[in-house]
Amino acid sequence: MRYISTRGGIEPISFKQAVMMGLARDGGLLLPERLPSIDRTKLESWRNLPYQYLAREVLELFIDDIDRLDLEVLVENSYASFRHPQVTPIRKVGDLFILELFHGPTLAFKDVALQLLGNLFEYQLKESGSFMNIIGATSGDTGSAAIYGVRGKKGINIFILHPHGRTSRIQALQMTTVLDENVFNIAIRGTFDDGQAIVKELFGDLEFKDQYHLGAINSINWARVLAQVVYYVYAYIKLWRNGMDSVDFSVPTGNFGDIFAGYVAKHLLPEGCINRLILATNENDILSRFVNQGDYSKSTVRPTFSPSMDIQIASNFERYLYYLRGEDPEQVRRDMETFARDGRLDFSGLRDQVARDFVSRRVSEEETIETIADVHREHGYLLDPHTAVGVRAARELGGERPVVCLATAHPAKFGDAVKKAIGTEPELPPPLADLESRESRCEILDADTEKVRNFIREHALRG
Repeated sequence: MRYISTRGGIEPISFKQAVMMGLARDGGLLLPERLPSIDRTKLESWRNLPYQYLAREVLELFIDDIDRLDLEVLVENSYASFRHPQVTPIRKVGDLFILELFHGPTLAFKDVALQLLGNLFEYQLKESGSFMNIIGATSGDTGSAAIYGVRGKKGINIFILHPHGRTSRIQALQMTTVLDENVFNIAIRGTFDDGQAIVKELFGDLEFKDQYHLGAINSINWARVLAQVVYYVYAYIKLWRNGMDSVDFSVPTGNFGDIFAGYVAKHLLPEGCINRLILATNENDILSRFVNQGDYSKSTVRPTFSPSMDIQIASNFERYLYYLRGEDPEQVRRDMETFARDGRLDFSGLRDQVARDFVSRRVSEEETIETIADVHREHGYLLDPHTAVGVRAARELGGERPVVCLATAHPAKFGDAVKKAIGTEPELPPPLADLESRESRCEILDADTEKVRNFIREHALRG
């Protein structure tokens, strides 16, 4: 399997090269030359596999340059720290199925991908005898999951940018209380989009990128998306074993990465297994406007109870755009240049095509809190606000098929939202219980690329 850029400016590369490159050198995002698919016979052979074994089978469809036994060890090590034996279990809650993705070390779905990516980085650096400096921006959960994925690993320093004062208190503490020598937290005076723009600008400086061996942990790294494909397949098989041949998925998303993994899974499985992908956004609704109106345009980021979705430029949208544009990299490049210049793209003429892939619902702050309260009262199950966005969209847009709602974080990470909904804060699980008492370390900087660049220069690993 070879990997190409959405903008067509690089020669095809291997999976291992794609992992280390992160953002393509032409500014595009990496994708496999073709999306693999399986038949019913192969699906039947996966029917009873535990999560780790299924993960290896799915990953091998996209990876041909890592030994099978090595890949098996990487997968086993990546999910050994998860607190549930099924890694991503499913719970029946009323008429919906909740896919719990928060049983990893930081209690967020990002652990599923970033535990694997951290081990992939370590594996390849050991193989090459090299080093890397990871740079990433987070709206909340990616940062802590990335930090926990690489903390203490030799040959890696990690620099995480988060918007100062715009994450939940627990999200910030999960990052800043990790004091390993290779971990550097930077709180920028701005939004997630400001941080992501800085990261992309640094990766676009090829001399700087090469000198400091920059690596990407945001969902611009293809390995992140690939790891997430697995839990869609796992969830489908679990329901299929119980007589459900076709299912819908409801996905709360701001950056388009998680739902793009669902798009890949839909194409991977036999036709009809995954029927609809319900794209749920909060009031930062660039993606809902794209699906429902063909309007992909930047707006002001509004702080919400679901801060990990407080995004107005979706980093993974370009991957879907590649397929929407008929796999035409020149058109994608022109589109992204137009968006960078004008801050908007008009896809109103492609709405029918988009509707074959997604339906979407924007969920307000009031609806988010109301949904947490309703589900808790009716079923005794507690949702975090991001998951509540997905559940609300599923209740509005779900049809006759079973709907799987992705639960992207543990509710205890968002105590303020939960308290507003049910009157009390959730009990903190052990990984969060003593965060407030831990020592914290963080650098606060303006949202200025040169200031961040200089900080990285000062603390980066060098050859």
